[in-house]
Amino acid sequence: STIQALTCSMGAVPTQTASDSFEDEPPLMEELGIDLPQIYQTTMTVLNPSKPAATTLMDDPDLSGPLLFCLGFGSLLLLSGKIHFGYIYGVALIGAASMYTLLNLMSVNGVSASITVSVLGYCMLPMCGLAAISAYSVSRGYLGSFSPLSLFLGLRSLLPSCSCLCWLCTIS
Repeated sequence: STIQALTCSMGAVPTQTASDSFEDEPPLMEELGIDLPQIYQTTMTVLNPSKPAATTLMDDPDLSGPLLFCLGFGSLLLLSGKIHFGYIYGVALIGAASMYTLLNLMSVNGVSASITVSVLGYCMLPMCGLAAISAYSVSRGYLGSFSPLSLFLGLRSLLPSCSCLCWLCTIS
C-alpha cells in the first residue's frame, strides 16, 4: 500500500506520545521571546518621560518592540508613497552604533548594544505618529499644508528624546 511505501522511503512514521501533546508546549509568543506586557510598559514609559523608568526594563532589553515600531514606521511611510525601508534600517543601525560607541567611551561600566538599540528603538514611536499624519494628509490632498496637530506631534517628539536621554544616563 502507499502508507508502507512512504514508510519505507521516508523512514519510520513518528508516533505521538502523551508528552508530545500540544497542551504541553509554550505559546508561540513566549517561544519567540515576545513579551507584550513589557512592550506596553516600555512604550508607556517612553510616552511619559516624567515617570521614572523601572530598573527591570533595563535588565531585559527586548528588541521586538523596536522592530515593531520600525516596521510600523516603514509601513506608514509606504502609505504616503515613500519607500524608505533601507534608509530606516540604515539610519537606525548607524545611529545605534554611534550612540553605543559614544556611551561606551563616556561610561566607566560600559553599556550593552542591545540596551542601546532597545532604548533608541522605543523612542521612534513619535516618528510613527508623524508618519501617520503624513500618510493621512497625503491621502486627503493636504500635501503642502501645515496643521497644528503636526506641530504638536513635532514638539511631542522631544519628550521621548528626553526620556531616552534619561534612560541612557541611568545606564551609564
